[in-house]
Amino acid sequence: MMHKGLHIGFALALTALTAGCATHRQPDPAFAPTRPPNPKPSELNNGAIYQDVFAMRLFEDQRARRVGDILTITLAETTTASKKADTTSKKKDDVDLKSPTLLGSSVDFNIPGEFRKAVPLARIDNNTLAVTTNTNQEFSGSGASSQSNSLTGSISVTVVEVLSNGNLVVRGEKIVGINEGDEFVQLSGIVRPQDIRPDNTVPSTYVANAQIRYGGSGAVADATSHGWLSKFFLAFWPF
Repeated sequence: MMHKGLHIGFALALTALTAGCATHRQPDPAFAPTRPPNPKPSELNNGAIYQDVFAMRLFEDQRARRVGDILTITLAETTTASKKADTTSKKKDDVDLKSPTLLGSSVDFNIPGEFRKAVPLARIDNNTLAVTTNTNQEFSGSGASSQSNSLTGSISVTVVEVLSNGNLVVRGEKIVGINEGDEFVQLSGIVRPQDIRPDNTVPSTYVANAQIRYGGSGAVADATSHGWLSKFFLAFWPF
């Protein structure tokens, strides 16, 4: 019975592992495409030659302008940051106190006998109050930090809202499955209609309040990230 239970447990663990490896990233509902509102049926006017239901827009291009329209964002993000700091400090103190004189001669504490051990000042070198001290403090520190990021490509998004001033709120997601993992790009922001080019594209640098997220999932992403136990020790390790 024990061997049979072990075999069943091993089979269940293997099934769970296989199912975990076969899973892929699911689309985020928050970035799902927005459908255009259902058009209202046009009223048939029998007393006029022009009928709105059969209208054709002869002078309208294909650029996005309504809810549900598709717009292509060209990703051209490049960020570079650097910082450097140097700090140096130095301090030196010299103190030299001569022994005071009384009636033309230095004051000493030549106390004879056992009383000498009971008087602290009598144990000073040369039995005088002359004091010389020297202190020297130096500090030097430096630090440097640099970071560079680049993201290029394109992603098609949909218009989710048309603001009162005509600007378009856009949002979308792209998921690409490559070998043992998935790569995804999420983008949201606000686009001005005049920034949309004739080919229905707009650079990402023209997107206001842009929120761009790029990441991956799968075997490659798992291999380059810390495990849960490693993250636990890194969170609480003080050094």
